[in-house]
Amino acid sequence: MLPVKSFSVSIFLLKPDGAETKVLLLRRKGYLAGLWCQVAGGIEAGEKAWQTAIREVREETGIELTEIWSADILEQFYEADKECITLVPVFVSTVPTDTIATLNDEHDAHEWVGFEKANAMLSFPGQQKALAAVKAEFVDKEPNPHLKIAMNG
Repeated sequence: MLPVKSFSVSIFLLKPDGAETKVLLLRRKGYLAGLWCQVAGGIEAGEKAWQTAIREVREETGIELTEIWSADILEQFYEADKECITLVPVFVSTVPTDTIATLNDEHDAHEWVGFEKANAMLSFPGQQKALAAVKAEFVDKEPNPHLKIAMNG
């Protein structure tokens, strides 16, 4: 029997750009070098998943979030090295138009791109499904207010 575990989170950062909304993608160094991805990272002991997302955004991009939402979806995939099914909670945050990302040493490039280009840049089907869900629920319409997370909780 395969265990089901949750080791990490991912978060899509959105930024208004005129009539378009752009999403931040980072190009990885080291593990999965050269692949484009959203911000993601491992949950530390004692951390809530949404707190991990906020910390990872700060560490990987230098951006301090003022809001965070549950995307109400999970990325899910098989990890051969851990012999388990991994579930990754997905979060969303919208940042001001003038937000600038400053990368740490985990990435060597970043781009704010439209959703069509982002879909082409992402390497894994789970990322592409998550991106489509984020667009449908957070860009194409007003998000469900019950998905907003109280950051003081």
